[in-house]
Amino acid sequence: MTAYVALLRAVNVGGTGKLPMGDLRAMCEAAGFARVETYIASGNIVFESRATAATVKAAIESQLEAYAGKPVGVLVRTAAEMAALLAANPFPGRDSSRTVAVFLDAAPPKDALKTVTGQANEEVYLGKREVYVYYPDGQGRSKLRIPAAASGTARNMNTVAKLAEMASAR
Repeated sequence: MTAYVALLRAVNVGGTGKLPMGDLRAMCEAAGFARVETYIASGNIVFESRATAATVKAAIESQLEAYAGKPVGVLVRTAAEMAALLAANPFPGRDSSRTVAVFLDAAPPKDALKTVTGQANEEVYLGKREVYVYYPDGQGRSKLRIPAAASGTARNMNTVAKLAEMASAR
């Protein structure tokens, strides 16, 4: 079985997309996933499946649309991909609570940095299927907009590290 991490977009953030983690676990178990575990209430799931990443993504999205009555984006990574993403952090030694990885379904366009707006002292780096951002003054104060990352979902490096640890322990 493959260990996966699934990350939901816009769940339990700022009062939108309410989804109890117990319900999310039950949906994943109903989809046939094993050893399902959630981490914090922002839509992070670690589990095992024999299915491909694309099949896993489709199954979770289908369950969520039936539950919520609208599409909910899901980004999926294997345990190995999570470990590689963590190791590739271009901002090592920086405050990991102010460094995020924005998970994407595909590689960001090579010219993605040219379309960034509102950048002050934030640093942005393109990864394989993610965009890394360091927010020295905190994400809440930032005016940074990254159009290439609009369909993604961000997790700070503390969360990325914990999810990578949970997935690798399977």
